[in-house]
Amino acid sequence: MTARRSDAETPSLRRILGVDPAASGPTGYGVIETDGHHFRVLHYGALRIAPKRQKSSAGACLHDVHALLCELIEEFRPDAMAVESVFTALNMRTALRLAEVRGVVLLAAEQHGLEVRSYSPREVKSCVAGYGHADKKQMQLMVRALLKMDETPEPSDAADALAVALCHIQGEQFARRFGLSANPRTAPTQRVVAPTASRRQSTARISGLQPTR
Repeated sequence: MTARRSDAETPSLRRILGVDPAASGPTGYGVIETDGHHFRVLHYGALRIAPKRQKSSAGACLHDVHALLCELIEEFRPDAMAVESVFTALNMRTALRLAEVRGVVLLAAEQHGLEVRSYSPREVKSCVAGYGHADKKQMQLMVRALLKMDETPEPSDAADALAVALCHIQGEQFARRFGLSANPRTAPTQRVVAPTASRRQSTARISGLQPTR
């Protein structure tokens, strides 16, 4: 299921690459195209690193994940990448391994100038399944239903990646509907930096003193 974008395509179409990084299991990925009303799954799967490859060197897995993401970005040219964030309940060792994988995923996006947004597992589950503690089977069935797929996406890591992409798409739709910024990083700097006088007055109020004139 490979689809390439042409200049004749409708400008309103957006492609989102969803990624579900894994510390030891397969890294899921999925590409969804949408016009804001309809969805089309372009590609999905999961990268499983062979045990022999994992033992060959400390960076072998990271190299393969980075290579895969670069290939997907160059082939499908997504408009944004949605990545599942690190689960805070993980033990330190697993969390560090997962952070390393996320690091090369984010590196691939940065190298290709791709916008990245992160979503927690609970955010994704609440958005897609309506329940923050949905199990993997429930997520697979909901992803299949929402994307009108003919078969249940396998493995579950691929379904999770499609769910992350769906979460991002629904977030964008919500932002457009209510006139919110879908990308906080683009907010003008002047909104954050207050005039000198205002800062002096704020400091005085905090300290309990009256501002001098």
